[in-house]
Amino acid sequence: MAVGQILEEKPITMAELKEELDKTKKRERELNFRANKTQEYLSQFSKYDYNKVKELIEKINKLKIPRLKEEHIVKIVDVLPTTLDDLKTLLQGYTVTIKAENMKKIVETVKKFVEEDGKKK
Repeated sequence: MAVGQILEEKPITMAELKEELDKTKKRERELNFRANKTQEYLSQFSKYDYNKVKELIEKINKLKIPRLKEEHIVKIVDVLPTTLDDLKTLLQGYTVTIKAENMKKIVETVKKFVEEDGKKK
């Protein structure tokens, strides 16, 4: 049995994980039990493809919010909080303080993203 080695730890969105599992499935033709369960979960809860998610990540990064790290942005993109209370609840799990005006900017950016996608469908 091969022993794996961790080369890098990087947070990824559910959409990115879904894309990576699809690539693995094409390459190996079959996924193991855990990967299949993960793919089932992602197909239920991940609404957007990776390109759309990447676009939202770029928009949030352009806001240049201090102390907002990549892991926070990934969580925001996965959950898509559209109210200030939702965002506050989401960020409670982290030791990060963000000003109210910056939180409003994040919520507005996410709202626009969700509304634009709703109009396209």
